[in-house]
Amino acid sequence: MKILALESSATACSVALCEDEALIAQSFQNNGLTHSRTLMPMAVSLLDNCGTALDAVELIAVAAGPGSFTGLRIGVAAVKGMAQVLQKPCVPVSALEGLAFNLYDRGGILCAALDARCGQVYAACFDADNQMARLTDDSALMAEELCEQLSQLPAGRPITVLGDGAQLVADTMQRLYPQRKLSIPGKHLLLQHAYGVGLAALHGIQSGRVQPILAEQLEPVYLKLPQAQRELIAKQAKQAAQPQK
Repeated sequence: MKILALESSATACSVALCEDEALIAQSFQNNGLTHSRTLMPMAVSLLDNCGTALDAVELIAVAAGPGSFTGLRIGVAAVKGMAQVLQKPCVPVSALEGLAFNLYDRGGILCAALDARCGQVYAACFDADNQMARLTDDSALMAEELCEQLSQLPAGRPITVLGDGAQLVADTMQRLYPQRKLSIPGKHLLLQHAYGVGLAALHGIQSGRVQPILAEQLEPVYLKLPQAQRELIAKQAKQAAQPQK
């Protein structure tokens, strides 16, 4: 199955073309340019360089969240456009699951942790020894809360934390639970890659956990409100609490 996968849930973005589990090509950028400028040109260039027409792609996968609100909207909108025009099935993939698939063949417990600002992380844990079975749902929580969860996992199981929140988690764990050791992969495997999104989509379909959907059903998944909306709600609550003159 030829899968085109897109990842734009964080600062870096990438596009990958896969044939089942085999990576045919991947393009990755982490240079600060907005995804609206880079994502689609990357996809077009990658397919052209592979000599693969878009209509030869059988499935389009995308990291649907959690992550950057703007980045998720751009990635989902790009996939919706391509899938709708070409009548291709698509698969929304958890950005955390796609990230964990960077290390799916290494074993142990994989904890994907994305920086959600203000000491929070988006996080989920997976069992790489058990076909990447989920151990926790995607959630937004304080680093201290995540470390408490990790400290309760079986002591004999190695835990690898990856993502741009990995160092925050490792530092917090060292401070609160120094007896529980965590490892962090090298920088080339630390961040999200579209290949992981493609692998997660493929494994999900093969296991029956995931069913491809139509383009119009595809939506980004947010675990918390955008900052502007949170600030507006806080402002409205403060105004409502003030005594009426």
